[in-house]
Amino acid sequence: MISTIMLGVRDLARAKTFYTASLATTVEKDHPNFVSLSLRGGLSSLALYEWTAAAHDAGVSPEGSGFRGVSFHFITDTPETVDQIIAKAEAAGGSVVRKPQAAQWGGYFGYFADPDGHLWKVTTSKLTHVELPAQDTRSSWVAVRRDQHDHDRP
Repeated sequence: MISTIMLGVRDLARAKTFYTASLATTVEKDHPNFVSLSLRGGLSSLALYEWTAAAHDAGVSPEGSGFRGVSFHFITDTPETVDQIIAKAEAAGGSVVRKPQAAQWGGYFGYFADPDGHLWKVTTSKLTHVELPAQDTRSSWVAVRRDQHDHDRP
């Protein structure tokens, strides 16, 4: 079970402000190079560690940029909540990487980046009816696959 996710950040105070404002987390521990935030009522936590100190702790170079091959996912039930979370993240100093939109699998999602460039996908957890452009042939494929899958069940 993953209990904590740690992010290396360039400005600890800025990151703490961003996460408490955008994801409504609460601060559990607040130290000079480290902050621990409670997620989902304490079920897990997000640790923010000063970038260079985090790299030193792991024994790697603090140099590097671009896509890190990782995104974090915030799952909610409604498209409206997706919109709200992304708007809060932008207002708190993050950037919208991909505006919220209907997904070909029937849900709704968007991406934001925190001030250090860490990617967060905000998405619905349930399939919802969304309209895709008429030229998008994937929507009919998804419907066929769902129907086929439903018929395969015992």
